[in-house]
Formats: sequence, C-alpha cells, structure tokens
Amino acid sequence: MSASPRVVIIGAGIVGTNLADELATRGWTNITVVEQGPLELAGGSTSHAPGLVFQTNPSKTMTEFASYTVDKLLSLTADGVSCFNQVGGLELATTEARLADLHRKLGYATSWGIEGRIIDADECEKHYPLLNTGALADGRRILGGLYVPSDGLATAARAVQLLIAKARAAGVTFRGSTAVTGTEQSGGKVTGVETADGVIPADIVVSCAGFWGRELGKMVGLKVPLLPLAHQYVKTTPLDGLRGVNDLPNGASKPILRYQDRDLYFREHGNRIGIGSYAHKPMPVDMDRLPHIGAEEMSDHLMPSRLDFTLEDFSPAWEDCQDLLPALRKTRIDDGFNGIFSFTPDGGPLMGEAPDLAGFFVAEAVWVTHSAGVARAMAELLIEGQSRTDLHGCELTRFEEVQTSDQYVSETSQQNFVEIYDILHPLQPRESPRDLRVSPFNVRQKELGAFFLESAGWERPHWFEANRGLLAELPAEWQAPERDEWSAMFSSPISAAEAWKTRTAVGLYDMTPLKRLSVTGPGAMALLHRLSTGNITKKPGAVTYCLLLADDGGIRSDVTVARLGEEDFQLGVNSNVDFDYLRVEARKQSAADPAQWVHVTDITGSTCCIGLWGPLAREVMGKVSSDDLTNDGLKYFRTKQISVGGIPVTAMRLSYVGELGWELYTTAEYGLKLWDLLFEAGREHGIIAAGRGAFNSMRLEKGYRLWGTDMTSEHHPYESGLGFSVAKDKTAFVGAEALVARKEEPATRALRCLTVDDGTSIVLGKEPVYVDGSAVGYVTSAAYGYSVRKPIAYAWLPAAVSVGDSVEVEYFGKRIAATVTAEPLFDPGMERLRG
Repeated sequence: MSASPRVVIIGAGIVGTNLADELATRGWTNITVVEQGPLELAGGSTSHAPGLVFQTNPSKTMTEFASYTVDKLLSLTADGVSCFNQVGGLELATTEARLADLHRKLGYATSWGIEGRIIDADECEKHYPLLNTGALADGRRILGGLYVPSDGLATAARAVQLLIAKARAAGVTFRGSTAVTGTEQSGGKVTGVETADGVIPADIVVSCAGFWGRELGKMVGLKVPLLPLAHQYVKTTPLDGLRGVNDLPNGASKPILRYQDRDLYFREHGNRIGIGSYAHKPMPVDMDRLPHIGAEEMSDHLMPSRLDFTLEDFSPAWEDCQDLLPALRKTRIDDGFNGIFSFTPDGGPLMGEAPDLAGFFVAEAVWVTHSAGVARAMAELLIEGQSRTDLHGCELTRFEEVQTSDQYVSETSQQNFVEIYDILHPLQPRESPRDLRVSPFNVRQKELGAFFLESAGWERPHWFEANRGLLAELPAEWQAPERDEWSAMFSSPISAAEAWKTRTAVGLYDMTPLKRLSVTGPGAMALLHRLSTGNITKKPGAVTYCLLLADDGGIRSDVTVARLGEEDFQLGVNSNVDFDYLRVEARKQSAADPAQWVHVTDITGSTCCIGLWGPLAREVMGKVSSDDLTNDGLKYFRTKQISVGGIPVTAMRLSYVGELGWELYTTAEYGLKLWDLLFEAGREHGIIAAGRGAFNSMRLEKGYRLWGTDMTSEHHPYESGLGFSVAKDKTAFVGAEALVARKEEPATRALRCLTVDDGTSIVLGKEPVYVDGSAVGYVTSAAYGYSVRKPIAYAWLPAAVSVGDSVEVEYFGKRIAATVTAEPLFDPGMERLRG
C-alpha cells in the first residue's frame, strides 16, 4: 500500500468531513467522500442537530473527544467567526439527589481536566435570568447548578461546509447526491465502493453514515449495533426579553441549559428558545419506511432525518418548560420535529475495523459533541495503526454476539434513551434483558439468595443472602464501617463475612463469566509469543500472566496463558475485543504461512470455572480428588488435568484473591455436579459461596490490576506496576521496540495504592486526587479492604508522588485525606498463595 492509500469515506456529516480533514492534515489526500444527499445539506443528524456541547462525561475518553471537538471548532473560522460559541454550560439541580450528582459530575470534570464549579441558585439566575428561582409547580426549586465555562454551541452545519472547503483545498474529492449501493471485495479485503455512477476504488473504506450505518453494515455482512431513535426538538415564537439581544436567527449569549430532572435541555436561537426533550417515550425508526426525499426537495424543514412532530408527546414537557422559564408562557411552539439520532446498547460510539473484512472501518453513533475527537482518533487509527486516545469503550467489537442481535440492540438502546438524564450508580445493572447468560451454577446460586449484577449479559453474584447469618459470628475487627448512602448501593455487609471466610476457611467463586479462548494448532505458540510480553515457550503445564501491547507499548489487554499441550493453549482474556484481535492475527499468520495455522475459539459458554480459594482449600479437594495437589504436585502458576469425583477438570494454581487454591475448569455439562461435590466436601470446613463484592476487595488488597479500569492502552507496563509481566531479554513481540524507548524515558506518572486515613470513607472510582491543593490525578479502582481494615483506592498520580505522601480524594465535593502506601497491602511475601 502506498504512503497515501485510496480512502473512501461514506457520509459527509460532521464526522465524515472532520475525518477527511484530519487525514488530509496528516498528509493523506487520496480521499473521496461520498454523500447520498446534497453536500450543502446532507439531511442526516448533523443537518438538524441543535449543537449543544456539554463536555463532561463519566468516560475519560468521551470527555477527551468533546474537549478536542471544542478546541477544533473554535479554531475553524470564516470571516472572523468560529464554529463554536463558547457561551458556557449550566446543569440545574432541583432535588438534593441531583445536586449531589452534580458534585459527582464536577469530580469527573476535574479528573479529566475540565474546569467547572458548583454554583448556588442566585448565581444560576445571574447566568440565566429567565429562570424561575421561586417555587416550581410541585414545590421543588432550583438548588444550584454545575457551570462549565468552556461548554457551548457547535454550529455543526456551518462547520461541515468549512471542513469541506478546507479538505477540498488539500486535494480531497467530495461527491454529493451519490448513494452507496454496495462494496467490492477480494480476498477478505474491501477494494471499492459501488455507486450508481460506478465503482470508486478503495484500499480503506470508512462508514460515517450515522443512523444509516446499520444498513451499510448489512451490505458487508457486518452487524452494526445501533438503533435510530427519534428525539423531539422545538423552537418557540420570539420572546420579548430576547429581542435585540442575539444575532438572528441562531445567535446565543446565555449558557446552554440542562434541566435533567425533567429530561429537558435549552438553547437560544436569536430571540427564540430551542428545547430538546427526552421526556417522551422512545420512538424507534423503521428505516424501511423512511421517506425518500430528493436532493432538489431538501431544505432545513424537509430532510430524511427530520420526521413529523408529534405534539401529544411533547405537551407534558411544554408545561415543565413554562414552569422553569416563565417567559415561555407568552410564547407558543413555532416549529417542532422528531429528529433521528443513533443510540447503542451502552450509549457509546462504534469505532474500528470490521474483523472479517480488512480495510472496512466504521465511525458510527457519534454525536456532534464528540465528532472531531472521534475523527482525530480514527485518523490516528488509520495512519498509525492505533489511536492515542484509549478506545476500549468505543470498539466496534466490544459487544458479545447476543448483544448484537436486533432484539437486544432495540431494547437496550431504548432503555438508554429513557435513562439518558437519570442518576445512575456505577454498579447499577440494566433491568432488562436479564438472565441471558447464566453459569451452570446459577440454580444453586439462586437457592443461596445470590444478589446478581450483570456484565456482558452474564449474571454475576455479588453476595449471597445465605451468608447473612455469618454477620453474627463476624469478629469485630472484620466488621466494616457503615457506608454513606451512595457507596452502600449495590453493596452489602455480607461481603465482609464472605471475605472473612475466604481468608480463614474456604470460599467458592463463580469465575465462569471471565472470557476464555482456546488457541490451537502448529502456529499457536508462535502467535502467542509474538503478540504477548510473556515467555510462552515454557513446557506444557506452565501458566503465564502477560500483556498484549499496542505498537506504541500501551497495554491493549492483560491475559493469562495456560499451555495445556504442545499446540494447545487456554487463554483468559478481558472481552470480545481480545477474541477478535487474536482471531484476526491468527488468520493473517495462517494465510502468510499455512504450515503455521492457528485456530482461535471462544469456549466461554461451553465451559465453566470455579475458584476454590482459602487456607482450607486443600482439605476440601482432598475429599473429592486423589490427585497430588501439594506444592510439589502442582506449583503456583502451573496447570494439570485432574479428576474431581470422576469429573475431568483442568486445575490452574492461580488466585486473584491472594489465597491458596485453584481455578477449576470443566465443560458446562459437568458444572453443576462439580459445584455440588465441592460444596458438600467443604461443609465440615465451613465452605461458603462468595461473590464479587468480597472478590474485588481482596483483589485490591493484593494489588491486582483490572484492565480497562486501572490501566488501558494509554498506559505502559512499567508505570502501571506491571513490569514483571514483560519477560526478560524478550524482544520479538508487538510493542517491544516502543516499550524499550518508553522505559528509558523519565517517568511522569504512576499507578499508586492509597489508603484512606480516617479508615471509614469509601470512594468508588474516577474521583479527582489532590496534592497540595491541586488536582493532579484520579482514582481507578476502590473498595473497602476487609482484611486490612481500611478503605483502598488505586490512583494515577505524578511520578514524584511517592510512598508516604499525603493526598486528598474529592468525593461529592468533600476532600478525604489519604496516604500513598506500599503495595501489596496483604501478604506481600506471598506465603499464603504459595502455602
């Protein structure tokens, strides 16, 4: 492929035009952008988007996308006017719960480098004089707000035109009124884009088609899990108080406004007010029934993405609008429409390459707020092979197969619409669909009163009500302090009892939901050795914890590799992204050298796993297995095949809670019997079933990292405390060269262990960390350490902050004193693990 490959971008909205510009700026100009509508008004979501940009998001990645979008649109100017009106953003609270949530949101903003502050009702009124600061209809009143000065309004349609002009000047070709009818492919690669006017040759195709993205995916056999939904927007008749204040027709001077307690947002359009509502029922759009509008008919009021307004759905919200902004009582709705936007099962965008069609990329379900940031990341991905912004929460392939079904996408995307302004706890599970994926132990877990949370469709016990009676026996030193209302949600003191029994007797943990892969074939060892940081060439029976790195040395995942045979490996990985990465790399290797073929299979659903851990684990196993499980019989980080009560089991001497024991794997049909055998054998030793609450606490006590939370692709192994996972003298692996360079650079940051000084205050993650009064980092994982009798938090901090230093963690606006502490906190000599 030449230095500037042939790129076709499908869609000339705010994402596609930004991407063309980002690529051209980096020297790629052999680009064609095709758009089914006229370039002057393409008719997609960009054409009607109201343009509000609230940057703060629980996701660091999404906040970075938004921040870059603001900066870029500010720099995009014509006639001295930029494409971003930085009027600021104001989010209101009319309940104590919302005000507390705004403090939490300010914590996110601070963690991610966005300036903001909580203001009282009087200052809210100064920023937005139209507000009703007296009693609202139901007795509520404005209690305060979150003000972010750098938020504002993107003039998206104008930005698109300026981006087109800029990219054209750099050599990019734009073809409007050109519908894509298909793609040409050869040898598993995309080679061109079919249109009514002929085929456009391509080495790379990027679908930036917005809510049409799912239809384009179907053309290439790719499931694009998004749902087009209609969202109501209106403009009022002119307000007397706004006459002569703003430029017409869309000028604004007051902050963009969110009234999330009523699912509403507001902006000025000259002397009118624009109002967006999420208060109505979800309105899925049937793409087959979408009206066809010719280019010659297209206008601001007639376009495919602008559906007829349904007043009956907006009427209740209109009452709330007039209640909040009394001046609206002298106006009426002048213009309204139901505009189409894209929603996904988890609310994130869809970015990346199709795993089964090389060269075909997507950048879909992207709102104006994040558009330029997404485009920059995509340009980096195409040119450099990876984005400098971590994309694990945006990866196209992050969903499990069941999560890409039409039924799942529809139900969960509609739920996300309903909950878009709700106050949601970080652990809050979706209400439906549930029980999609259950382990063979599920029936026993329900009998024991398991409290389940959900992840990737799996039901995962967090504690068991059957263990509540243990609270009466719990020694005083194991009793955890009472939690505040927020941190107590989706938590139970029973987890303390489960940790106690695991540390003093033995616990049974369901590890089935952790994704497992089988990697087999004559090229299996070569593949894994090339992709990972570990020494995979050890003899069968070895288990290796190692990393998968990106080309720049960042951590794309951490994995556990067990060598079961000469050409047979079992991997514990993090998500479907790892599965697709490994199988794509296996396909490339097999094609390059058929003698080195590799087969990668997801075996998660066909197998199951029990973690049997605790000082009495050997006593339990001794009753059901005659295999030698002594230290000599099965050393730490070794595996072998054993029999448990006649059931074939793969035993791995691993423990993520820091206690003696094994991960015990078998096929799904034996799972329930294995659970029953172990549970019965352990009764005399005080065995319990234990959940993720206890597990997470003990994980942090041991300092074990959780990929995607504690470290991501933006971090390298040495600053993450994972340098031990890079095999000494190993050089031939992905990211090795960059890693050497990174290791030689002076450290600027480090992942540190914190303990909370008062011994009682619990934080949950993503809170800002202060040193000498300045915010310098953020919390990743946090939990109460039942064994060490204090709250624990891990945080990214400047490298100069070292063990023994004092810091403060801001939790709902309150500063909590903490100390940087040497890790691990529990059993640093590993005696219990190796016992």
